Amino acid sequence: MNFLLLITVLSLILFGIHSYVLSYFGPELKLFTPIWQIYVFHFVVTTSLYTAVNYKFSKGKTDIFMLFMTSTFIKMFLAILFLLPIILSDYERKQPDIFNFFIPYFIYLGFEVYSITKFLQKSP
Repeated sequence: MNFLLLITVLSLILFGIHSYVLSYFGPELKLFTPIWQIYVFHFVVTTSLYTAVNYKFSKGKTDIFMLFMTSTFIKMFLAILFLLPIILSDYERKQPDIFNFFIPYFIYLGFEVYSITKFLQKSP
């Protein structure tokens, strides 16, 4: 299946489940960062990384490990930048925001590794 379709479906399902869980178990919870922004961030960064690997591979470069590792490092750096406003703020309840960010982060990371592995296995 097409990566863009799969990541869109994954994002919508995860966002729906996440929204439901937050509305059911934490209706009084005030978050610093809206969860839709978290999902947009993960969608854009994961799609960009996959696109870069796919582009380099389509140009005949089979040694994409360094690109993948560099992109993953950049993704981690961008995650820190995304969380920097809450980390530096005086906001007292930072832990729910951090969890709301990193749980989808690891799900997207797993999906990204799975998709790239499947992509590379299919390619000649």
